[in-house]
Amino acid sequence: MGQNRFGKIIAEHFNPLRFQNVYQFMLALRQSSLCLFLAFAFGFCANAAQTNLLVWHKAADRVDADIRDEALWPLLETIAVDAGWRVYVEPGTTRTVSTKFKELSSGDALKMLLGNLNFALVPQTNAPARLYVFTTKMQNATRLVASGKSARHVPNELLIRVKPGTDIEALAKLLGAKIVGRIDKLGIYRLQFPDAAATDAALAQLQSDSDVLDVDYNYYFDPPPVAQEIPSASGQLAPLALSLNPPASDCSKVIIGLPDTAVQSLGKLDQFISQRISVADGSPDPSTLLHGTGMAQTILDAIAKVQPGGTSVQIVSADVYGSSETATTWNVALGIQAVINKGATFVNLSLGGSGQSPVLQSLIQSAEQDGIGFFAAAGNEPVTTPTYPAAYPGVNAVTALQNGQLAPYADYGSFVDMALPGASVVYLGNQAYMVQGTSVSTAYATGIAAGNEAVNCAGLPQIQAAMQKQFAVPSK
Repeated sequence: MGQNRFGKIIAEHFNPLRFQNVYQFMLALRQSSLCLFLAFAFGFCANAAQTNLLVWHKAADRVDADIRDEALWPLLETIAVDAGWRVYVEPGTTRTVSTKFKELSSGDALKMLLGNLNFALVPQTNAPARLYVFTTKMQNATRLVASGKSARHVPNELLIRVKPGTDIEALAKLLGAKIVGRIDKLGIYRLQFPDAAATDAALAQLQSDSDVLDVDYNYYFDPPPVAQEIPSASGQLAPLALSLNPPASDCSKVIIGLPDTAVQSLGKLDQFISQRISVADGSPDPSTLLHGTGMAQTILDAIAKVQPGGTSVQIVSADVYGSSETATTWNVALGIQAVINKGATFVNLSLGGSGQSPVLQSLIQSAEQDGIGFFAAAGNEPVTTPTYPAAYPGVNAVTALQNGQLAPYADYGSFVDMALPGASVVYLGNQAYMVQGTSVSTAYATGIAAGNEAVNCAGLPQIQAAMQKQFAVPSK
């Protein structure tokens, strides 16, 4: 398939539309195309700005501020860092802050800073307090405001990749470590140490070991975005209708690997989930929409725009979160390898974090050499700092669009390759949800790529080149 034909197909499904309300938006989604996401107005309107002065004296519970024309998002980032809280905000909430005060209590300071916005500060047991900022109700404050881009890692653990023939048992014993995870085929292992000092000492030693190809910490990935219920739309719109067809005679089988949370029942769309795998401990709460469920539906929605009515593309899901709020480098590596073992030709990574793991990078690069295509989320902070695995060479890093421009919450660094709509309407049973973020944009990208591979037998390099041209990243 030539690029002109590819571009025509994409252009037909991504023309800007505007809608008056959520129901009209969703109706157009089911009746028209994905393009309407460019016009959807959920999200943050704040742009990054410099905080003039905000000093949080945590020990004394006193706050000083001298702020002029500060947008809400960077203000909340500063609060998250200085106060040490986990801050959540309702999508679409905006405010420009100008205030000056000295030695106010944290509660009074929040009243001055947030003005007519609602907020709730909820203490947690053995965890940071949570601040919810909202205009309607606390339950709608679902978007996490990250407190900077510092990489966090699992205490007392390292991931290591060794040369073939290395005696990993002897090496672990020498280091005083336990082997608590292994991918023998790839020479990748997870080592656990008694304390932080032993971990850091082993890291330094292994970095100069000739038998060691890669070594680093076992990093945490960011929690996935939380979906919003859309009560007024429940039951009014039929979920996506798509049939499973046999592969075209001249095309190979296309399978999308989805390392994410578990994927719940998709009803009639369950025929597209060829396998469900779990590589993480515990089970998630089945009563609320899981992120992986939303991404699976979004992928299928994108495929339906390329192959209306039916497709041969199927999804293999790998739960890399289990019952935890976060995933780790190790679980993501296990999830990627698991879907590859099940025949994945594309891998959708609607997840990310700040930790640059050479072990995970080597696994992905090895898969890329076998012709497997990777699409990954650029991150949901309006900064240029790389997010991984999106920033690894060869991975298609995807950021989010809103109203035809970069979404105000989306990463936009030089590592980003393409930009697609950042919102999707999905279902759990008869309940409709809105999911938003660069994870959604990534699911669209993967679905479009896989759909074109299935219907046109286009090669991965041609598809990637066409998509990067058609979905070029707008300037900030």
